[in-house]
Amino acid sequence: MKFDNAEDIIQLTPLWEGERFSNGRPKVSADVLRRIRRITLEEAWGPLWNRGYKFQFEGDFKIIHPEQIMVGRAVTAVLLPQRPDLHDTLLTYGHEQENRQGFFNQWIIDSLEEDDVAVVDMFDKVYKGTFVGGNLSTAISARTKRGGAVIWGGIRDNQQVANIDGINVYYRGSDPTAIAEVTMVGMNVPCRIGRAVCLPGDVVLGTPSGVMFIPPHLAELTVVLAEKSQVRDVFGFIRLKEDRYTTAQIDGMWTTALWYDFMNWFDTSDDAAEYRHLTWEQELEEARQAESKGPSSDVRL
Repeated sequence: MKFDNAEDIIQLTPLWEGERFSNGRPKVSADVLRRIRRITLEEAWGPLWNRGYKFQFEGDFKIIHPEQIMVGRAVTAVLLPQRPDLHDTLLTYGHEQENRQGFFNQWIIDSLEEDDVAVVDMFDKVYKGTFVGGNLSTAISARTKRGGAVIWGGIRDNQQVANIDGINVYYRGSDPTAIAEVTMVGMNVPCRIGRAVCLPGDVVLGTPSGVMFIPPHLAELTVVLAEKSQVRDVFGFIRLKEDRYTTAQIDGMWTTALWYDFMNWFDTSDDAAEYRHLTWEQELEEARQAESKGPSSDVRL
């Protein structure tokens, strides 16, 4: 077997048609990552759930900075309890055949790039399961700038980690012991984080509620749908305060008249300026088709 094998990563992510890193990992654009930082977990969850991706969220974590949002591209790892023959074989292979240095957790950290997030299945091991401490977390910050780590296992040196700028860490527990008695059996392979599944290159959205893993081929669609929901809410709040529509009209299927009102507001209001990269032709056409099939509510005069 090979660690971080490009052929395997490409085979596992065939729906991604964009740019890739040299190891085959999908490289969602920095612009999409920037926009995802501004959406809520629920806004990201909806498009995935509705398309059958029902195991993308895990919330049972401790968080170093619960007030901070974390977004980045996943670099995954899977570790198992140590079995001597397997452990010696894989550690030796990494050192001698792939010129890797140190222990398994250092291999992951050394591979990180800007805007990456280490996503590590440590089988919920905390005692002797501390994937990072102060030194490795500092290295994560230096390499990723805005990334961090999601660890289904432990960390150490919490007081030091909390003082490191530029990263966040989601973890299961803390212990003063160093990492030991574990073996990495996969690097940039599918991994399980609690009840969620993460693949290399997934966009990791870390929030105060937990972590969402967004498949790269759905990342742009997810953020577009989230932004559309946001700006429609802004418009809806304004019109409800003005008593122009009922809540049923705002929350239900929009008529073409309501859509035209919204689009005029969208093109002219300062409140919509940051969303003007969005288009609405499909939604307007769907409203027209719905009205052609039967009566619907109209604007309240």
